[in-house]
This record gives sequence, structure tokens and C-alpha cells, in this order.
Amino acid sequence: MLEGAKLIGARAATIALAGAAVGIRNVFSSLIHSVARNTSLAKQLFGYAILGFALTEAIALFALMMAFLILFVF
Repeated sequence: MLEGAKLIGARAATIALAGAAVGIRNVFSSLIHSVARNTSLAKQLFGYAILGFALTEAIALFALMMAFLILFVF
């Protein structure tokens, strides 16, 4: 019973990984749109895109960490 609850909790925690994938897609699609509109700001926009990617990826890693904590610690 407890093992089944752990698996359900870990699966629920990994739903955030799908959200992070959508967030990363939005960051880079916005970069492509912005560079297409104003090419002179490409270097500055790329820096902002990398920052957005890093923050979104951090959320994904936190979600993965929570899933592993649910599975192996609790």
C-alpha cells in the first residue's frame, strides 16, 4: 500500500517536468520571434533567453529531486 502511494506521488511530482518542457519551448520560441523582429538586439536577447532557460530548467530539476525524495527517502 505504501509503495503504491509512493509511486503515485512520484508520478504526480514528475508532471512538473512536462511544464518545464513547455516553458523551455516558450523561451526559445520567443527568442526566435524577437530576433526576427529586431536583429540588432540578438546578443542581448540571447543572454535573456539563456537566463530564462536556466531558471526553467532549475524548476524541472527541483521537480525531479522531489520525485526521487518521494521514492527513495520517505
